[in-house]
Amino acid sequence: MQLKEQATRPASLPTNPHFSSGPCAKRPGWSLAALGDALVGRSHRSKPGKAKLQEVIELSREVLGIPSDYRIGIVPGSDTGAIEMALWSMLGARGVDVLAWESFGKEWVTDITKQLKLPDVNVYEAAYGDLPNLAQVDWTRDVVFTWNGTTSGVRIPNGDWIPETREGLSFCDATSAVFAMDVPWKLLDVTTWSWQKVLGGEGAHGMIVLSPRAVERLTSYKAPRPLPKIFRLAKGTELIEGIFSGETINTPSMLAVEDALDGLRWAKSIGGLSQLIARSQANLKAISDWQQTSSWAAFLAKDPATRSSTSICLAIKDADFLGWDDKKQTAFLKSLIGLVEKEGAGFDIASYRDAPTGLRIWGGATVETSDIVCLLGWLDYAFATTKSSLVG
Repeated sequence: MQLKEQATRPASLPTNPHFSSGPCAKRPGWSLAALGDALVGRSHRSKPGKAKLQEVIELSREVLGIPSDYRIGIVPGSDTGAIEMALWSMLGARGVDVLAWESFGKEWVTDITKQLKLPDVNVYEAAYGDLPNLAQVDWTRDVVFTWNGTTSGVRIPNGDWIPETREGLSFCDATSAVFAMDVPWKLLDVTTWSWQKVLGGEGAHGMIVLSPRAVERLTSYKAPRPLPKIFRLAKGTELIEGIFSGETINTPSMLAVEDALDGLRWAKSIGGLSQLIARSQANLKAISDWQQTSSWAAFLAKDPATRSSTSICLAIKDADFLGWDDKKQTAFLKSLIGLVEKEGAGFDIASYRDAPTGLRIWGGATVETSDIVCLLGWLDYAFATTKSSLVG
């Protein structure tokens, strides 16, 4: 068999070879010195501790353009904790439509159908690479969905399918979308994300945003199930105000708080949301331009309008690769990724464990496009070299 690809070793490495989809790359120029003002050794409930947590809330509102009448809280458990507390606290008042096209969306399906065991649920699923038919959704019901499929690289292109006059609430897991995509806040009632995604913060902390309609649900509907303390957003008919003013449910890491502040201040310093979106779009464009001439790489997301600019998922279209069994394909990808890591050209670029075998490159706003371009050269080199060792 003749090898068509040419293994030309690139001459340079990315300045920052971190392309993980969470925790994600730190902002350009980040160092431990950015944490110098962290309130270590002090209570998060002290006056300066609460001030720092409140600053995270207010900077998040400012950078993202969240409406003034929406409530923003810091919660434990990353994005998972944030979306779980919303589902367990608020679902059951109406029937539920839940959409899934990747791993985390499927987890919310499991929560709703097998853990909460709600009696009136419609599930709309699609395979990796596709979106379900959004026109199927019934907005007299509550609707649960991810905005961006972190493990599939498939995103919702816009909010045109969500009516402003909906009867049900929209529950949006937006963890790999906020700070990189235009999220239409007025169409979302519950929105969640984590610090560890687009701004490159540390893990374990989540954010939840509630519309006035979501607050009304919380304070008027009593879920027919026990709720542990860590899930409680309301007490009786009153919102637990402290969650939305810097008084967290449990103890946060003040180092992580300082890091979150650093990312938000950086976002504001470069021009805010428009520049964050532009940086992420530039990363997707670099990969799109390369993929159009690639002999071996394809996007997992079939429709260009639904391709994520953050969790950019690639499949292998090479004919020889497609003819191999799963075991050989997995071994090939492991060798390819291992070579890239050994060279120091890119770390954590394997597809998610439940996703189809392939690559996943984080293209969020903290990643420099020049580093993406450099990585792509290494991917071509690693693909050709690895294939040569198998079939040459």
